[in-house]
Amino acid sequence: MSERTAQPQKMTPSEAFVETLAANGVTEIFGIMGSAFMDAMDIFAPAGIKLIPVVHEQGAAHMADGYARVSGRHGVVIGQNGPGISNCVTAIAAAFWAHSPVVIVTPEAGTMGIGLGGFQEANQLPMFQEFTKYQAHVNNPARMAELTARAFDRAMSEMGPTQLNIPRDHFYGEIETAIPEPQRLDRGPGGTRSLDEAADLLAAAEFPVIVAGGGVVFADGVEECRELAERLGAPVVNSYQHNDSFPASHPQWCGPLGYQGSKAAMRLLSKADVVLALGTRLGPFGTLPQHGLDYWPKNAKIIQVDADHKMLGLVKKIDVGICGDARESAAALTERLRKRTLAGDSTRDARAERIREEKAAWERELDEWMHEQDPYSLDMIAEQEGEDGDWLHPRQVLRELEKAMPEHVMVSTDIGNINSVAHSYLRFEEPRSFLAPMSFGNCGYALPTIIGAKVAAPERPAIAYAGDGAWGMSMGEIMTAVRHDIPVTAVVFHNRQWGAEKKNQVDFYDRRFVAGELESESFAGIAQAMGADGIVVDQLDQVGPALRKAVDAQMNAGRTTVIEIMCTRELGDPFRRDALRKPVRLLEKYRDYV
Repeated sequence: MSERTAQPQKMTPSEAFVETLAANGVTEIFGIMGSAFMDAMDIFAPAGIKLIPVVHEQGAAHMADGYARVSGRHGVVIGQNGPGISNCVTAIAAAFWAHSPVVIVTPEAGTMGIGLGGFQEANQLPMFQEFTKYQAHVNNPARMAELTARAFDRAMSEMGPTQLNIPRDHFYGEIETAIPEPQRLDRGPGGTRSLDEAADLLAAAEFPVIVAGGGVVFADGVEECRELAERLGAPVVNSYQHNDSFPASHPQWCGPLGYQGSKAAMRLLSKADVVLALGTRLGPFGTLPQHGLDYWPKNAKIIQVDADHKMLGLVKKIDVGICGDARESAAALTERLRKRTLAGDSTRDARAERIREEKAAWERELDEWMHEQDPYSLDMIAEQEGEDGDWLHPRQVLRELEKAMPEHVMVSTDIGNINSVAHSYLRFEEPRSFLAPMSFGNCGYALPTIIGAKVAAPERPAIAYAGDGAWGMSMGEIMTAVRHDIPVTAVVFHNRQWGAEKKNQVDFYDRRFVAGELESESFAGIAQAMGADGIVVDQLDQVGPALRKAVDAQMNAGRTTVIEIMCTRELGDPFRRDALRKPVRLLEKYRDYV
């Protein structure tokens, strides 16, 4: 390949495309090969780029998401025009809500065939417009480098996925072009006035609380968040599905908010007179009442920091909005408060004791919370003990997995009943460690995402949690892990049901179960057939040893392992109690059914 230069030179559009990828540091792309981009794919290798073939394109886009979230670099996904690209929509939507800098390259039908209903033709821009921050369409081969570079720049500056749409015939020919240098924003702390107002509110606060969001992770700002928290003596709670935004060993860490979160975090937040929402949009699902606690403080002053000004005040009414980088904003606030007398200084010791008490109470509750208490769960436990043996209670399993977690671990969780309960048991010491589908909430997320994360950080243990329903959508990617030596560990909670939705049928539909059962063969056995190791766990004392064995095989022998845990069918709280109500039937033939 030719050396990059700021001066235009002759090359093919494929070379311009590939050289621009290389200029942006791309070394891996996830996807399935296709004729639509084969001319470019032919020269990936000499440019230092590896195409990692997958089983399904949704998995490829999830891998790109996991890669981006762990590395802080672009994740790139590519596929054949039409069906290959449309398979990626769900995963790009998940990346959008995770603010991942994923670039999806969408080769398109040739320009002379568009509109004729040709083979694999589709209008590919509209299908991604809701879930991308920027869409580039290469309308002329001469603009290949320009528009490719812009898609990569915008993914970083806009903090989310971008699309690069390329008619397949535009890879061919001869052009004269230069390869643009990547442009990266130098984000600042926010405006002086808003920072001063925020510092005044924090200085006057007697019980400040920090909500540390994904922006803290993306900005590499955990250390600055810690310094600010220590200056304030403030409890720090994680925003929903961002358990890695503050170290769990720190005495001021209190756990996550939102669905199946920490009661300690919720109770402490309810006492706040000032809330600093640092790098979070305060999404509605992440601040819903939970565990019977309507914990969002009604009279607290709210300071919100977000790099996207459109998020400020979008969900919660705020008193001060700071459009800035979470790390820089935290550092600027710490500097403003460093020599000031704080109203909370006199209550610092009392607040520290309150933090200890609430955390200790929550840990005791988790230790004693062996199984869910609703009558349906208890009935099912009794039935299973009679028919299938003494299956494992999910909460006990999650506690044992927590105890066996290795250092520097990365964990991805799928959507679903047990995975949501896991939020209270997943604790991390470093950022870029926890990957979840966020508010898009799609199934089939965890396994491919952790594979992408492992590609980005092969030195770190990589573990996926999935229920049996979500596992069925993604388990084929075990073949990707085995074929391409990307060892990961998957924990599959086998309870033979769509548990989260079934809970709604328990609470709202008088246990009239429709389409909720998932009987299946052994997932460990299926994994072995795909070339991985498989372990079946049906005793509590096997849980920790199984995880440790699998992680050892991953890190020292390069082996992928599926741990199949046989769980009871007990169910946690429903996902959307706020969005459901008892049914009303107006037609005569349905009235008695209710």
